[in-house]
Amino acid sequence: MQEVAVVAVGMVPFSKESDLSPDLLAAHAVRTLFRSNGIDPGIVQEAYFGTAKGGSLIGQRALRFAGLATGLPIFNVENACASSAVAFHLAYRAIAAGNTACALVVGVDKLSMLGKGALPVQETEWDGQAGVTNPVVYAMRARRYLHETGATVRDLAAVSVKSRAFASLNPMAQMRKTVTVEDVLTSRLIADPLTMFQCSPKSDGAAAVLLVSRDLAGRADLTGPTVRASVVKSGEFSMAERDITRPDITLRASRDAYEMAGIGPEDLDVVELHDAFSIAELLYTEELGLCPEGDGALYLKSGASSSLDSTGGAVVNPSGGLLSRGHPIGATGAAQIVECFEQLTERSEARQRRGAKTAMAHVTGGGASGFDNGACSVTILTAD
Repeated sequence: MQEVAVVAVGMVPFSKESDLSPDLLAAHAVRTLFRSNGIDPGIVQEAYFGTAKGGSLIGQRALRFAGLATGLPIFNVENACASSAVAFHLAYRAIAAGNTACALVVGVDKLSMLGKGALPVQETEWDGQAGVTNPVVYAMRARRYLHETGATVRDLAAVSVKSRAFASLNPMAQMRKTVTVEDVLTSRLIADPLTMFQCSPKSDGAAAVLLVSRDLAGRADLTGPTVRASVVKSGEFSMAERDITRPDITLRASRDAYEMAGIGPEDLDVVELHDAFSIAELLYTEELGLCPEGDGALYLKSGASSSLDSTGGAVVNPSGGLLSRGHPIGATGAAQIVECFEQLTERSEARQRRGAKTAMAHVTGGGASGFDNGACSVTILTAD
């Protein structure tokens, strides 16, 4: 197995509504990656694109505008919110197996094209046809979690307050205005107890990541974090009762990632996790092993998840997360890798976790009736 490194990233600011089409958004992220890092695009041997709503042949259309339509293999990937994380995983596997030495990974979506309201569901999804949308699912999880743990709606709101505070320091973030607990609780009710400020916004955006074998990195004088683990899981279908506060797919993926990397949750400095709704951060904080089950709100209150010091646990979503950086679905996984890269190379400026050596990116992909979740990807990077 070849050792794989992330040596460059590029991103466009996430926004409510971009003037650019999805292929142009992706092309802009690609051009930013090469121009800002002074890397010759000719180094790329394969390209992997993740999108949920960007249309067919997104990779070919984007690379045409980026000046890289040179006949290289292009793989277009769709796995809902996990699309570009899965694209990253496939690129990692190709390099680790020695099938290629350099791969470009891009995530992109433009959700403003879909109009207002919840994202549409497939006609075969009986939960969705009955009105069970993502806000409804997470609201039920929140209600059950509050009942079981004694956490309060103010604890849920505090997740969004932390998220906005970090996003205010991130020039790539969509929601950069800080808020108070009262602001969050009095924002428009979406699905009780979740208010608007506790739901990730629809976003337009793109992010790009360049992966190379460690051997090529040495020969090309490139440096960057090492990929220690990359795991993808799909949901398990069952019509039996489930504990909706225990997202099993995340537990399975993270356990394999820790084993692959040879570390535990106590070794993490930075975690970018899938906080599509405020309750998700509390649930995933527990499921990833950052704290015991039922203690997600306590972990938040302790200040560990917001601390930029090198003690006291992992900082969670210093980018602002999905709640505040934004959530252009197909771009989210790649954007999480961008944040991990910047943290591990000490480029995060005011939101920098001091002494960060190990970072995790965790994203789940959509839902389908009968599944605990559609897909889940967990990536672990360590500083070069």
